[in-house]
Amino acid sequence: MFAVVRTGGKQYRVAAGDKIAVEKLAGEAGDTITLGDILLAGEGDNLADVSAVTVSAEIIAQAKSEKVIVFKKRRRHNYRRKNGHRQQLTLLRITAVGAAEEKPAKKAAAKKTKSEAPADAAPAAE
Repeated sequence: MFAVVRTGGKQYRVAAGDKIAVEKLAGEAGDTITLGDILLAGEGDNLADVSAVTVSAEIIAQAKSEKVIVFKKRRRHNYRRKNGHRQQLTLLRITAVGAAEEKPAKKAAAKKTKSEAPADAAPAAE
């Protein structure tokens, strides 16, 4: 199964086992995160409901990308500026792309219904 996710202003097509480099995300190496903004999901030609799909990933490392040289020059004005930039990246390994697991209903709601039933039954017994 594959999914198209959006993170850091870019879109990535991912499947289980893929490794991708994305804009820096919070977390340490070894942490597991869930990519929430899923645009498209499916398997082969069949598309799946996006709301029922989750993408889990493991952070491999926090790294920097290649250096980009920024050079500014204005002709005939003796103006030259040289600067470099290395963007912060997070390396991810996609662990799972699939259906979301449903969480069990809260037990507090079930307890309220049980506590209301004896209260209704008590006046009827009198």
